[in-house]
Amino acid sequence: MSRLTDLIAQAKAKDAGLGRELEREFKVLSARRSFGLNFERHRPESVELPGRPVRKGDKVHILPRRGSTARGDQRLWKVLSFERENGTRMARLELLGVAEPETTAVAVEDLVVVAEFRDYIYPGLVSTGRVERGGDKPFHTVINGENFHVLEALTYTHRGKIDAIYIDPPYNTGARDWKYNNDYVEAEDLYRHSKWLAMIERRLQVAKELLNPDASCLIVSIDEKEFLRLGLLLEQVFPESEVVMITSVISAKGAVRPGRFSRVEEHIFFVFLGEAKVKWWTSNMLPSGGNEDKRSANNELAPIDWLLLRRREPTSVRSARPNQFYPIFVGIADGHIHSIGDAISPGVDRNSVPVPDGTLAIWPIKPDGTEMLWGLTPDVLRRNWAKGYVRVNNWKPKKLTGSVQYLQTGVIKRISDGDIVVTGYASDGSVQGHVAEGTSLGTSPKRVWNMRSHNAETGGTNMLTALIPGRRFPFPKSLYAVEDALRFIISDNPQAVALDFFSGSGTTAHAVMRLNRQDGGLRQCISVTNNEVAADEQAALRKEGLRPGDPEWEKLGICDYITKPRIAAAITGKTPDGQDIGADYKFTDEFPMAEGFGENAEFFTLTYETPVAVSHNRAFSRIAPLLWMRAGSMGERIDAIPKNGWAVADTYGLLTDLDTATPFCEAVEAKGTIRIAYIVTDDERRFQSVARHLPDSVEPVRLYESYLANFRFSMGR
Repeated sequence: MSRLTDLIAQAKAKDAGLGRELEREFKVLSARRSFGLNFERHRPESVELPGRPVRKGDKVHILPRRGSTARGDQRLWKVLSFERENGTRMARLELLGVAEPETTAVAVEDLVVVAEFRDYIYPGLVSTGRVERGGDKPFHTVINGENFHVLEALTYTHRGKIDAIYIDPPYNTGARDWKYNNDYVEAEDLYRHSKWLAMIERRLQVAKELLNPDASCLIVSIDEKEFLRLGLLLEQVFPESEVVMITSVISAKGAVRPGRFSRVEEHIFFVFLGEAKVKWWTSNMLPSGGNEDKRSANNELAPIDWLLLRRREPTSVRSARPNQFYPIFVGIADGHIHSIGDAISPGVDRNSVPVPDGTLAIWPIKPDGTEMLWGLTPDVLRRNWAKGYVRVNNWKPKKLTGSVQYLQTGVIKRISDGDIVVTGYASDGSVQGHVAEGTSLGTSPKRVWNMRSHNAETGGTNMLTALIPGRRFPFPKSLYAVEDALRFIISDNPQAVALDFFSGSGTTAHAVMRLNRQDGGLRQCISVTNNEVAADEQAALRKEGLRPGDPEWEKLGICDYITKPRIAAAITGKTPDGQDIGADYKFTDEFPMAEGFGENAEFFTLTYETPVAVSHNRAFSRIAPLLWMRAGSMGERIDAIPKNGWAVADTYGLLTDLDTATPFCEAVEAKGTIRIAYIVTDDERRFQSVARHLPDSVEPVRLYESYLANFRFSMGR
């Protein structure tokens, strides 16, 4: 390939047109990979939209009769017209994708609209409730809708603005854990893996457009069924990013599998974009002996991190660096360092070195007697000792044992920079102190996590039971596991925006709220889930004569039955029945769940609009939440067309009558907190004229051209 690239470059130098044609053909051929991850990219998915009004031109499925558990007619029909027949509204349908035309008439109530992912969409949002306990803090948002379409909607509101994405997609276990084209993918499906990859790839490609290219991170949890394929897929979708995989213990007792190893772990991929870095913390995530250290959300309680001076790697034996093998003389009575000796050459017996009275010589010796090395040379160690950066820990006078500890160069620099506060000195002259308040903590997390708090049963299932008693959700994540994963990415960004487009029970939003409580942050989370009813409940509901779209059916869907109540309970501190939650949060920040959080959240359902309705202001009430979200999801929202031609909310303004541009611009400037000014006009010249009179800090956006263009041209259909 590299040779071809060189030859194409030579051709371009001689004949630019020929070179470009050769380069174009080369890219087509190179896209047909003979290496890396190859899989069938199945025809674009389709999804049924129960509750969506049936319109002329829609694609629909014919539902099975009520009371039937059959799947119904899965052929795709197009709505040609409507008519009344004996008082019933009927739709005239034409079968799609067949050589011979076929038409029929079906009652509208027996139809469900189908959206194919090759179709353009023009999304809107309808509010279905809100919880407010956070004053003027930004709102977390929960969106009920097909996640691919919601991701597309977010390209208008959050393109390049997401700081962290955490997703826990279906693990493709072969059980009924996910659907492709309205069918559960069974274990015996020969295309199970490629369907899963095609489904994930389409969503990752849109999610990539949402992530901040300067610094952001995608976090994906997965088990052994797909982690190898997922890793390759992430490498291909994010070729310029660094992909790292973490192994996390989620149940120490394990899932027993006869004849196989018991599964105790899941895997977490971190994809780092731009300058994104892992933020260090009090825990290295693999505490020795499996005993999880007590962790504090208050940085001022984190002590200085001392390290063992003796080198422990097998290559650090005495002969490797003779200038790092020397005695450290310690007072026998108190364990304080008396002095530091000089290095001795390899041929000298250490026992021949004179020892000052009242002291003991400590050497870098392993328990088995192997002579190792100290981590520093004598001169450097003496300088650091003089400043209190060396000590003997756990001195036992009767046994004459203790360990020599020191501060690494990075820790010393943080002391000089003020990130670590020295509060005093011990009796041996060693420094005492803690990490300064508000400073990033200083322990490097490891790539294997074994934390008691990450147990999926206690931190997930039991947590959900406390919040919404009697409501079951399969395999919820531990709240603390998600909290820790996000902490490593957004702990130093108090205004970060997080997204979870497989939000399930709402753990990610809950974790973001906990992070905010720990440092007073204004982070917000966008949670996306559908309202699918669990597979084992669907048959029973159908036997009762219910179908998707019926209120009795929809109230048992994931979003309405689990996600929204869980987030509301977390904020209010009360169960859906109005009782105080009778449990406590543990680990990093411990307090009663009944206290709740000082946060705001609003719940939405995705709608599908027509471009004509949008451009003629007939869909404004459903476009309004998108305008509000683009401006930060804060404060007042303009939900209706202003009667006087303009309106100003807390973070954005709307101008619908350009004849009132002067008072509008004056109000925007006087407000001082406006981020975006939406200007409704078909005239680019007049739009630019208004934009010139706005403050430089305000982004002018032309409606509805910016909205329509985003979904007409930007989705790569």
